[in-house]
Amino acid sequence: MIDLEGLESRIRDGSIDTVISAITDLQGRLMGKRVTGDFFLTHAREGTHLCTYLLGTDMEMRTPSGYRLLSWETCYGDYLAVPDWSTLRIIPWLEKTALVLADVQDEPTGALVPVAPRTVLRRQVERARYMEFEALMASELEFYLLRDSYEGAAKKNFHDLEPFGWYNEDYHLLQATKAEPLYRRFRNEMSAAGIPVEFSKGEAGPGQHEVNIHYDAALESADRHALFKHGLKEMAWQSGHAVTFMAKPDHTWTGNSAHVHVSLRHAERGDTLFHQPGGTPHGMSETMRHFLGGLIAGIRELAFFIAPFINSYKRFAAGSWAPTNLVWGRDNRTCAFRIVGDGPALRIETRLPGGDANPYLAYAAIIGAGLHGIAHRIEPPAEYKGNAYEARGVPRIPRALWEAAQLLEESTLAREIFGDDVVEHYLNTARVEQEAYDSVVTCWERQRYLERG
Repeated sequence: MIDLEGLESRIRDGSIDTVISAITDLQGRLMGKRVTGDFFLTHAREGTHLCTYLLGTDMEMRTPSGYRLLSWETCYGDYLAVPDWSTLRIIPWLEKTALVLADVQDEPTGALVPVAPRTVLRRQVERARYMEFEALMASELEFYLLRDSYEGAAKKNFHDLEPFGWYNEDYHLLQATKAEPLYRRFRNEMSAAGIPVEFSKGEAGPGQHEVNIHYDAALESADRHALFKHGLKEMAWQSGHAVTFMAKPDHTWTGNSAHVHVSLRHAERGDTLFHQPGGTPHGMSETMRHFLGGLIAGIRELAFFIAPFINSYKRFAAGSWAPTNLVWGRDNRTCAFRIVGDGPALRIETRLPGGDANPYLAYAAIIGAGLHGIAHRIEPPAEYKGNAYEARGVPRIPRALWEAAQLLEESTLAREIFGDDVVEHYLNTARVEQEAYDSVVTCWERQRYLERG
């Protein structure tokens, strides 16, 4: 991490010649411009322009209708990507390059664009601070390393992809050693870029790995999450391989999770607010109980912000290590919400997000639901003990994107947390994704129906 003065010095001495200005789009991908160092110093300090359509496209960069704020009728003008200098860092895996994340502004008014993912999270961070809370969060990200490159996978029409490993490598040191030169690069270069990695380990699928990123304030942690995914893809490509964070790359593979840990501390005093000596149960404070109650009561309506794609919902299957039922338990990996840690480290692990989640939206949904629980003093149900996949009479994560979209459309909670503009914008995103899927004939359909149907 460097400051603006350090960037200027490095541009002048030639050690930096490119500055990336980046935002995240609706799908959580980095978008932006590469600015030459000299031009950045003289013309781009206050921001760079980008087309408004970047916040109204689908995965294929098409411009679907239905976005009130962004359409052909609104002429697709420019927004301003305004650097957040606290995010400025040198990128070790790109030659002579620095990167700064930007907030998206409406240039005439200077107002943050409400539907930009980083703005959505900012608003929940501000809401927490108004309540004298600061959310601390961290991501555990799972991904598959493939022997294929991205170009090679495309030439194979994404069939018969070859994971780097060939058997379950959960905690296996020997199996992970085979790709350790690349995993080591991931860990070290991410840490060097100000994304502190705690450890990496083999996961439950062949070629599957997990990396834990150290916790921080919510916005910083979401920035790290987004940069981590982008950087791993770049480093894998440089090595002739691909990584995928897709929630369920194949129906026979273990899904990719992005477990999110959350706790609250006092915004001014800095003391932890989730732990209370003698608190019941498990040392939980009233604040923590109500936050957990809000998550369980509200996250079903906000599921789209955590699971944004058709494929996201194929990860939620019994016995898959991904949760299905919205219950909580102490150190229980079958539950959607797992209570872990002790004392000041007591926290909630939300096991619902997949590797495909947009971190800004997922974090915002978690904070928003939890704060709602605190504001309305929502008590969680009794702890679930045993195999939560067998729970009955409890709320369940939606089974498909269409169900999540329907719940979002009907939700008064989502509108209370995010506002009508944000809900309508992302509701259209869900509909566009569902319609794209519904219009395509898949390999599964041909195999099943071509002869026998």
